[in-house]
Amino acid sequence: MALLLACSLATARFGFGLQQPTVTTRDGTIITLNRYVGEPVPDLVLVGSSVAWRLKEEYFTRPRVRNLALAGGSPVTSLDIVAKRKSLPKIVLIETNVLTRLPDDALIAKFSGGARTETLFLRPVRTAAAAYETWNHTPPNPADARAERDRLLKEPPSTFDNRVYLDRAVQQMNDDDPTAQAHANVARIRQLIDDIERRGSRAFLLEIPFAAEIEDSRMVRMSKAIVHAAFPDRERWLPIDPPSGELRWADGVHLDERSALLVVRAIEGALAERDR
Repeated sequence: MALLLACSLATARFGFGLQQPTVTTRDGTIITLNRYVGEPVPDLVLVGSSVAWRLKEEYFTRPRVRNLALAGGSPVTSLDIVAKRKSLPKIVLIETNVLTRLPDDALIAKFSGGARTETLFLRPVRTAAAAYETWNHTPPNPADARAERDRLLKEPPSTFDNRVYLDRAVQQMNDDDPTAQAHANVARIRQLIDDIERRGSRAFLLEIPFAAEIEDSRMVRMSKAIVHAAFPDRERWLPIDPPSGELRWADGVHLDERSALLVVRAIEGALAERDR
C-alpha cells in the first residue's frame, strides 16, 4: 500500500487524488461527465477537485447524489457544465479547496449541450476503456453501500505514517502562488452561482478539512483569503464540523476512506440544518 501511495504521489501534484480510475485521469473524467449528462438530473451535485473526489456517492445516505469533482481539475469545469445544462439539480455544493487550476474549456464545450456527446469526443480505444471502467465501477446497491458505511465507521482511525508525503505536499504548497488563478476562478464561480440560482437551484461553498500543516501553507492561506473576501456572506457557506481528531489524510490533502465518510456525514448534517 505504501509503495502504491508513493508511486501515485510521485506522478501527481495537487488536484490529482489517490486511487483514481485505472485507465487515465482523463478517462475517469469522461466517465463522470458522460454519466451525468446521460442520466436523470440528480437532486444534489458536488463539484470540485480530487479533494472532493474522495467523497464517494455511496457514502451519502440521501438518494440522487452525483459527485462531479474531477481529479486534477478545477471546480469551475463541472460547475460550468452543470450551469449550461437545460435542467439543474436542486443543490450544488462547490468545493473551494483547490482554486489553482483554470477550467477545462474543451470539456465544458463537449458536455454543455442537451445531448450526449461522448461519441464525438472519445477515440475508439478510449471509448472501449471507458465503457469497461463504467461497468467495472457500477455503484453498489443501497444495502451494500450501507454495509460499507457501517464497516468503515467501526474501524479505528488509520495509523498510516504519512509524514514523508505530508512534508513534500507542504513544501510544494508553500512554493505555489495561487493569486491569479484563484481570482479568475472565484470571479467565474460568482457568475455561475448567480446564473443557477436565478433558475431555481441553491449553491453552497464548501471547505473540506486539510491536515493542520497543509491548512497553514501559503497556498491554502492565500486561496482562503481570496475566496472569503469574494464571498463574505456566511449564508453562502455550508459549515461542516467533522470530528477533527478522527480525520486522516494519505498526504495531508486527500482524505482516507473512513475520513471521507465522516466528512460526508458532516455535510449531510449541515444540509439538514439548512433544510429546517
